[in-house]
Amino acid sequence: MFFVFGPSGQMYRGGPENLAHIAAVRRVARPQALRTRGPDVDGTLAPGPAPTPEPAAAPVNLRMQDAASAYSQAEQGPQLARQPLTEVRDVMTTTALSVAPDMRVNDAWQILAERQVGQAPVVDALGRVIGLLLRADMAPLDLLPEPGAVKKAIELARRPVSEVMVSPVPTVAADTELRRVAAVLLDTGLPGLPVTDEAGVLAGFIARTDILRAVAADPPLDLWSGPAVSL
Repeated sequence: MFFVFGPSGQMYRGGPENLAHIAAVRRVARPQALRTRGPDVDGTLAPGPAPTPEPAAAPVNLRMQDAASAYSQAEQGPQLARQPLTEVRDVMTTTALSVAPDMRVNDAWQILAERQVGQAPVVDALGRVIGLLLRADMAPLDLLPEPGAVKKAIELARRPVSEVMVSPVPTVAADTELRRVAAVLLDTGLPGLPVTDEAGVLAGFIARTDILRAVAADPPLDLWSGPAVSL
């Protein structure tokens, strides 16, 4: 189940197939990285020193490795059966960072940088999601390409989060299938979705990295069981 929330409350409740038809939920244009240094004059790089050849690896005794692995597994005892990950609740971050709408952009930037996250849901005093703040929409002063842009950056840093957040923003219920979330992230260009209940109260966050981490981790991620999703 998907929702759309803004400062005025819930605007949509339903499946992913109708999210694209809501005018407020527009595809997010990902900003390009700011260039801090220009290219070389001739556009080529100076040749570096020749790489030092690495010594040949020592031969591996496969039988010894297999025996050691079997012994280690015997010590650990029987392993639990791996369960596939199918729903948002299986991979979402439950301790999601959130920011208040009246927080200054500069302060929000510092918090996101310290936590090393690229986005944070914006919640009101009751914990309900009203928007999404993207770190990519804010640029620190030391990355600005031209001195003339410093004044605009200072003005941006003093503005409240409510003026720069993505709103209205789609959210998703914890029992939604992961493959449906993946389709919505591709369609909207958002880096992730807040996880909420029907009232919009924040329960967590699911990001693209959460899905990718689940693909590479154990237990396996099951994205493709069931009927196809149409958007």
